[in-house]
Amino acid sequence: MKFIDTAEIDVKAGSGGNGCVSFRREKYIPRGGPDGGDGGNGGNIIVRSSLRLFTLVDFRYVRHYRAKNGVHGKGKKMYGRNGEDRIIDVPVGTQIFDTRTGSLIADLSHPDQEAVIAKGGKGGKGNARFVSSTHQVPLESEPGAPGEQRHIRLELKLLADAGLVGFPNVGKSSLIKRISNAHPRVADYPFTTIAPILGIVRYKDEKSFVVADIPGLIEGAHHGKGLGDQFLKHIERTKLIIHILDATRDSDPYNDYRIINNELKSYSGSLIKKEQIVVMNKIDIPVVRDRLIDYKETFRAHAIDLFPVSCVSGEGIVMLVDEIVRRLETTKQV
Repeated sequence: MKFIDTAEIDVKAGSGGNGCVSFRREKYIPRGGPDGGDGGNGGNIIVRSSLRLFTLVDFRYVRHYRAKNGVHGKGKKMYGRNGEDRIIDVPVGTQIFDTRTGSLIADLSHPDQEAVIAKGGKGGKGNARFVSSTHQVPLESEPGAPGEQRHIRLELKLLADAGLVGFPNVGKSSLIKRISNAHPRVADYPFTTIAPILGIVRYKDEKSFVVADIPGLIEGAHHGKGLGDQFLKHIERTKLIIHILDATRDSDPYNDYRIINNELKSYSGSLIKKEQIVVMNKIDIPVVRDRLIDYKETFRAHAIDLFPVSCVSGEGIVMLVDEIVRRLETTKQV
């Protein structure tokens, strides 16, 4: 399924029912008083987070959502029925914005959270409500109030414990495929991953954590180059960043590390504050293995430990997963 992480929809809550003007008319009761009932309240528009959904793709096809109107009041002081609420299910991690003001309405970061994003109109009063000692035959009633109407934007930010970042084709998809239950497309050309992918990692039959494969970033990503600004937002909710490097690229690994971190910092100051595990992939290739000591010394000079792995042979993977679990247990959310 294509990953859809933004959508815009129109919502309209139900209008309240009108109040009724009515008088009691029964045999042997010649002076029956006013008995017009109130109208029912309009239904609300409620957004609810659900673990059953993973994308916002459905909102690309259905863009208008309406709640039921309240029923009008009737005689004999019969109140109108309230309009039924309209519940819209979205994936966990969805943020809801008012497109007119740009303000955040709700952030549904936990399962089964609910937020009322458009309130139904209040039902109007019937003429029985207007009786007083000086006004015993009221002919007035109230119309129901209109329901709120909004144009909203939905944005989905993945909920993962750790996020894989790096240049295209450095082995992020290969790593998530090896350590988790995810099955991303893996190929020997850049940008094979065009949408974020989540995988669950089982650790020693007693623990698990969620890792996200973020599509490859390039220089200028925070300005939207290569859709980088759309991908970077998915790292905001992660506790830990796993930074993948590839020494077979025609560039210096430390310079690649610096470029990606500059993109993180330029997008959001909170991203660069997140703890990172720096991984050197493809150590099964002789030229990388021969220079591994030099790479480690370069990074150590900047107080950075380098974790060498091979996603092909599996070398170093167990130690890396152990370190991820250890860091997740000791790292606070930034």
